[in-house]
Amino acid sequence: MSASTEPPFLVFGAPAIGEEEIAEVEACLRSGWLGTGPRVAQFERDFAAYKGATPAQVAAVNSCTAALHVSMVAAGLEPGSEVITTPLTFCATVNAILHAGLTPVLADVDPLTQNLDPAAVEAAITPRTRAILPVHFAGRPCDMDRLMAIARKHDLLVIEDCAHAIETTYRGQEAGTFGDFGCFSFYVTKNVATGEGGMILGRDAEHIARARILALHGMSRDAWHRFGDKGYRHYQVVECGFKYNMMDLQAALGLHQLAKVGRNWLRRRALWQRYDEAFAGLPLGLPAPPEADTRHGHHLYTAMIDEAACGIDRDGFLDAMNAARIGTGVHYLSIPEHPYYQQRFGWRPEQWPHAMRLGRQTVSLPLSPALGDRDQARVIDAVRALIRPA
Repeated sequence: MSASTEPPFLVFGAPAIGEEEIAEVEACLRSGWLGTGPRVAQFERDFAAYKGATPAQVAAVNSCTAALHVSMVAAGLEPGSEVITTPLTFCATVNAILHAGLTPVLADVDPLTQNLDPAAVEAAITPRTRAILPVHFAGRPCDMDRLMAIARKHDLLVIEDCAHAIETTYRGQEAGTFGDFGCFSFYVTKNVATGEGGMILGRDAEHIARARILALHGMSRDAWHRFGDKGYRHYQVVECGFKYNMMDLQAALGLHQLAKVGRNWLRRRALWQRYDEAFAGLPLGLPAPPEADTRHGHHLYTAMIDEAACGIDRDGFLDAMNAARIGTGVHYLSIPEHPYYQQRFGWRPEQWPHAMRLGRQTVSLPLSPALGDRDQARVIDAVRALIRPA
């Protein structure tokens, strides 16, 4: 096929940006107020309302990584405390634990849900354990009943990584509201996209107040108002904080992205179901159906490529899809596969066999409200050309 007749490259996880977002960003630019200001405050209020919380329980930051880091610092966990988390996650989850001066401990995942296995969590608890950090993988809620029971039994903090789980619910309760903190992502591929961005949701308003101070250099509350229209306010540095605040330019996108969250979720669910139907006869490992009394966020559609069954290995599949000009993702190589963690902790993938196998077989297919029916048909046709029915 000549270059002139090649189909356009189908970007994995392209955000659905409408005229409302574009107009709001333009208005923000024309206002002269690009940094933290009224749009961030409105976005916080809107997010709190969406989650059934109060504005005092949320703080907007510049990434979910920042949200995780600040939450652990704000909680006052003593240095070196152990935090149990999943090996099937992005490196940011573990890095945030390290940046907070804490020690990550991995517990294996359930091979069906790909979420933390509560039995493995309980087995990993030591006298130094102070927190559990569950990740609602791909938008599927963790087994929060069992995890919270473990946390209560051992007096542990719970910090939920909700990067994939803005819409997710478990038994009628919003993800991010079970534990002491819920941390959300608005990265460009996420279900609410601001380019970069995050949000902390906390049970304790005092913890959130401290998180807000930590997220802006450790400056006192008045620092957030010093460029406003109410006159200059002096501030004091009360902690050694970080530069983690969100900008109005990001919140301008978030305001309208959040308003569309329900409609976009319905679109992703429809795309998900179409994939399920199209691949039902193939020897692919497909995502498990959502559990009863939950709402799956449908953030990632992860299929498993078993070379023996599919006739192609996972990396060969990725290469072939790229040659067909279709973007894919890997979510994720397990944490112990990476050299840094092997060298620092002596971890080996075989210690967490379920996460190892999933990480070596997984591939994420395009899933976005911006994905049109014809584009999804391209994805389906490409997959069916590579993997024949069993």
